[in-house]
Amino acid sequence: MTDMVNDKSCGPLAGVRVVDMTTSYAGPTASMYLADLGATVIKIERPGDGDDSRLWGPPFVEGTSAWFASANRNKDSMALNLRKPEAREVLLRLLDTADVFLQNMNPAKLERVGIDGPTLLERNPRLIYCAMSGFGLDGPDSNLPGYDLAAQARSGLMSVTGEKGRMPQRVSTALSDIVTGMSAVMAINAALVAQRRTGKGDIIDVSLLDTDLALMAPRIAAFCAGEPQPAPSGGTDSVLAVYQPFETADRTIVVAVGNDAMWLRFCDAIGLPGMGADARLKDNAGRRRHRPEITEVVGDRLLTRSADEWLRVLAAAEVPASLVQSLSEVVKDPQVVARGSLMQVPHASEEMQTVRSPFRLRSTPVRNERFPELGRDTFKVLGDLGYDQTAIDALVEAGVVAGNSARRSEEMVS
Repeated sequence: MTDMVNDKSCGPLAGVRVVDMTTSYAGPTASMYLADLGATVIKIERPGDGDDSRLWGPPFVEGTSAWFASANRNKDSMALNLRKPEAREVLLRLLDTADVFLQNMNPAKLERVGIDGPTLLERNPRLIYCAMSGFGLDGPDSNLPGYDLAAQARSGLMSVTGEKGRMPQRVSTALSDIVTGMSAVMAINAALVAQRRTGKGDIIDVSLLDTDLALMAPRIAAFCAGEPQPAPSGGTDSVLAVYQPFETADRTIVVAVGNDAMWLRFCDAIGLPGMGADARLKDNAGRRRHRPEITEVVGDRLLTRSADEWLRVLAAAEVPASLVQSLSEVVKDPQVVARGSLMQVPHASEEMQTVRSPFRLRSTPVRNERFPELGRDTFKVLGDLGYDQTAIDALVEAGVVAGNSARRSEEMVS
């Protein structure tokens, strides 16, 4: 490997080079987590606007989309116009140095320009090629565009989400995108282990639909085993009772009773020992049959005291419970703060915050080094690939690449 941009990172993936040609959210999430683990990530963006999510807003902070910032830390940015024929050669030279290639383009378009998986693996047999899409690389709908909303709808996830008796609802965050990114990282890391052992790459096929089907696995399994067709039921779990939100005297809390011993502790803690002694309710099957009766009695009881009081009581009884917090509370939550779960975007104002990756390795310090200004690293990447100044000037003149002119001046001086 050549010594390219930002290759001196630490972490278990230090020395791994990732070329990321994805846009929007699932792919950038995947490459961000790889970067958090120490990989060098070179983000390929179109000149001018860059990644689609750079325009997602408001909110914008000093011209930067908060959505974009939340999925793109620790990356380098190269502005490459793939509509230009010369850009394909630049991309191929870059991929010759790469361990991993992430893309979310239409499969037919990839074949037309010769950057589909089989073609690239013939050129670089050790390349791990990760295709991220709405519906997968094969099947009748493989060419359809896919977004989080469509995947949540098609997978059945929306069919069980929302208030009882009301219209199905989307889970109100980029759930499919984020978990698809995590799934891609899991598969890529497994492929990297095999690559180190065999010297061979792989083709990884990750889709939003498959991800949401995995999220629905327990509901699908229950339906196939004979459970009735599920429908939106608010916060009530389909299997466990009691496992849902309740109103207290001042706030909404959730209570999660996960086993029979916990049920007895719960009943004692809230002052309903008779319900705990009721033989009809001794196991979860009985509690499910009598759920309306239980929730009415428990609901009336919890209304008699404040949320804080009940949370102290339930914590002492080792019954899982929590406030339903607003985001203004989440960002100040003592556990969130103590864990350092929120981080300021590098070189940005205080309002620009991002969420730390959901894994922690004792051997690896938190990585929060760079924020990818569009095209910031174009000229550095080209130089490391062997392009001299004359060739770089020709690519700029032809509109094949773009970069930060101030940054270019710094690199020329250095």
